[in-house]
Amino acid sequence: MNKSSQWNSVVTFVVAMVGLTIGIGNIWRFSYVLYNNGGGSFFIPYFMAIAVMGVPFLILEYGLGFSLKKSFSKLMHDIRPEFEIFAWMIVLLVFIVVIYYMVILSWDLVYLFNSFNFGWGADTASFFTNNVGGNSDLSSPIGIVVPTFIGIIVLWVIFWFISNHDVNDGIGMVSRVLMPMLFIIMLFIFLYSFTLPGSKVGLYALLNPNWNALLDIRVWLAAFAQIIFTLSIGQAMVYTYATYLNEDARLIDDVVMVVTANSLYEIFIAVGVFSILGYMSVSSSIPIDLLVTDGSGLIFVVFPQIFNSMGFIGHILGPLLFLSILFAGITSSFALFEPLLSSILDKFGWSRKKGVTILSIIACICSLIFATSIGSHLLELVDSFVNEFAILILIAIQSVIFSWYYGVEKVMPALNKLSKFKVGKKWKFTLKYILPIIIIVIWVYGVVGLFSEADLLEIIVDLVITFGVLGLSIFFTKFNSTNS
Repeated sequence: MNKSSQWNSVVTFVVAMVGLTIGIGNIWRFSYVLYNNGGGSFFIPYFMAIAVMGVPFLILEYGLGFSLKKSFSKLMHDIRPEFEIFAWMIVLLVFIVVIYYMVILSWDLVYLFNSFNFGWGADTASFFTNNVGGNSDLSSPIGIVVPTFIGIIVLWVIFWFISNHDVNDGIGMVSRVLMPMLFIIMLFIFLYSFTLPGSKVGLYALLNPNWNALLDIRVWLAAFAQIIFTLSIGQAMVYTYATYLNEDARLIDDVVMVVTANSLYEIFIAVGVFSILGYMSVSSSIPIDLLVTDGSGLIFVVFPQIFNSMGFIGHILGPLLFLSILFAGITSSFALFEPLLSSILDKFGWSRKKGVTILSIIACICSLIFATSIGSHLLELVDSFVNEFAILILIAIQSVIFSWYYGVEKVMPALNKLSKFKVGKKWKFTLKYILPIIIIVIWVYGVVGLFSEADLLEIIVDLVITFGVLGLSIFFTKFNSTNS
């Protein structure tokens, strides 16, 4: 691993880490999860998931990366050679995420350019289908969606240019610029949303607690799944960023800062989103439950409708919203790309420029597969399998490996050295027993949901990803064993 790569300050690292955790999922995912899982009562399992799983595992990843300064594949190999295959599976799956992440950002880029003149027209659903994401109609001829195709290429070229630089001059510099701008933009949207007539209707719909929901195991599972998703735990991204830390880092304190910033951000976004949804509900007499959708439907169909009804102010809020999504997505995409890059550089001894160039070309070509008339449907299938099945079980495996085989007590001195907050036996017990059990339960629940209604295309996609990732992981592992 290139040990000359290092954050020039703790501030740069923390800002980059906030950029890692704050992504497009915070903007559209959390508000939907909060609304559908008990409203205000959901904060109880949400904060418990942060305390039991989010913070403990992040602390572990910080400690491992800071102490060992090696790629994730090398770490797993050194613990036990046969464990290296799990490392490659993780970094390859995370690399798949950045492949389709860029597709979503290309959609956002198209909407950003159209937001100034409301180029999506009155029928926002048809605009998304015909000009951006396509549909799920497999009987129709599959063609290229040109705006998405162009957007993907543009974004990967920008990404390649930035990532070619050292982590501090590239990722660090971009994070230092974009993250403050992101917070300023979203603060404006957040404050303005309260001035809209009907905002209280949206807030009541979002935060009205359903205490009976706390008796539903699915609500608790949703809370833990949200924390895995939003904090990117166990996906080698946090670990990789921590390897670039210098010796004066206060590791546990930094974890607390990052988790706090991430939670405040997604809560504020949810409040702003539902304030605006309340406005549309009142102004259009449409019940708010009919406006609430997850994923692309909320951002790329419902919100353009809202901006259409706002008139002049919509021409301001629209560009700001899509610009904030772009900023959040770009900073997160660097973190998704870095684990595989780090492991590849360590494996083959390539320069950073060579590694970034080769992986960017491969990723761009793969991203273009989603720039088709069935792109959005294909993306949903890949995202569902990667996040709800593949990555989840590998997080549980990591927890077992680090707790039972490596020994988390080895990193405790480094964690406690400069930090105001300390870790001890309770932290170790959580990682060793509580965390694996919780994640395995979530994984089983996710598997049941994933395959209960799977069609032929979904099964094919799942099998291609499984055998592709497994095959490449075996190849990289065998390559290492013959060259160690």
